[in-house]
Amino acid sequence: MARPTLTSLRIDPFLLWLIFTVGGASLFPVTGQAAAWLDILADLAVALLFFLHGAKLSRAAIIQGAGNWRLHLLVLCSTYMLFPVAGIALATLMDEWTDPVLLSGVLYLTLLPSTVQSSIAFTAMAGGNVAAAVCSASLSNLIGIVLTPLLATAILHVGRSGDVSALHSVQSIALQLLAPFAAGHLLRPLIGGWIDQRRTLLLPVDRGAILLVVYSAFSAAVTGGIWTKVGAWDLLLLLALSALLLAVVMGVNMGATRLLRLPREDAIVLFFCGSKKSLVSGVPMAGALFPAAQVGLLILPLMIFHQLQLFLCAALAARFRRQGDAAAARPAAASRVPRSEADIQRASAAIGLPINAESMPGVVANMALLDRHADTLLGLREEVKP
Repeated sequence: MARPTLTSLRIDPFLLWLIFTVGGASLFPVTGQAAAWLDILADLAVALLFFLHGAKLSRAAIIQGAGNWRLHLLVLCSTYMLFPVAGIALATLMDEWTDPVLLSGVLYLTLLPSTVQSSIAFTAMAGGNVAAAVCSASLSNLIGIVLTPLLATAILHVGRSGDVSALHSVQSIALQLLAPFAAGHLLRPLIGGWIDQRRTLLLPVDRGAILLVVYSAFSAAVTGGIWTKVGAWDLLLLLALSALLLAVVMGVNMGATRLLRLPREDAIVLFFCGSKKSLVSGVPMAGALFPAAQVGLLILPLMIFHQLQLFLCAALAARFRRQGDAAAARPAAASRVPRSEADIQRASAAIGLPINAESMPGVVANMALLDRHADTLLGLREEVKP
C-alpha cells in the first residue's frame, strides 16, 4: 500500500500565520480605543468574507446536490449529534485534568458547523461527490448560524437566562454572518461571473478575517492573563483530545458508510464534511457568544483541531484518490474475463468454440475463479475505503 508523501503531509502555511498572530497579540496586545476599532475592522472583514461565500455559491450546484437528502442528514447528524456527544464524553473524563474554560472550548468546537472550502476541496481531491459536498457543507453552515448558539446555550449554559440568551445570540450571529451571506448569494446573478473568475480572492479574505479576529481575541485574552492559565501540558492535552475526537468521529462515519452501503462518492462526502469544524464560523461566533476576556482561551482548542484536521485530511484524500484510481481500473480488467453465461456464449461463438449446456456450469465456475485470480495478480482486490 502506498504511503502518504511528504507533499501530502506538508504543514499548512496558515498554521505559521496563526502562530505569528498569537505571538504578536501576546507581545503587543491591543487595548482601549484601538481594541474597539480592531473589533469593528474584524467584524467588517468577516462580513465581507461571508458575502463572498454567498456570491461564490452556485445555485446550480445546490440544486444538483440537494436531492441526496439521506447523505445530507448523515452529515448533519455527524456534525451536530455525534460530535457533541463525543465532546461531552471527553470533557467529562478530563474534568479534573485541565482548565474548565479550555474544556468548554473543546465542547464549543464540537458544536460548530463543518468547513466549506476545505470539505469541498478534499472531497474533490479524493474523487467524491462534489455537488453533494457543496450542498452538505453549505447547509451545515446555514443551520449552524441558528443551531450552534442554541446548543451552546443548552450545553455550555451561555448567558444568564436560557431562551433570551439563545435568541440574542442567534440574532447577533445572523446579522453578522447570515445577512451578508444571503446578500452575496442574491447578488450572484450580477457579480457571480466576476467572483468565479477571481476565486483566489476568497483565500486572502478568508484567512485575513480569521487572523484579525484571532488577534483581537488574543489581545483581550492576554490582557486577562491567558498565558498564566495555559501551559505546555495543556497544549499537549488539547492536541491529544483533538486527535482522539477526530479519530472517533472518522471511525464512526466510516463504519456508518459500510453499514448503510453508501456509494463510494457519497461515503467520501460523509467522511470529510462530517468530520470537520469551521474556524471561519467558529471564531466570530465565539465573539458573539462568550465574554471577550474568555474568547481567546475558548478558541484555542478550535485552532489546534483545525490544523490537525487539515493535516490528516490532506493525507487521507490523497490515499483515497489512489484507491479510486485502482478501482477505476477494475472494470477494464474484469471485462477481459466473461463471467455470465450470456457473455461466455457470445465469447465462445466469436471464436467458433461452442459450449454445450452440460459443460456450461463448470465453465462459468472456472471463469469466476480465473477472474478472482486475475484481480489478485493485478492488485485490484484491495478494498477501497471509505
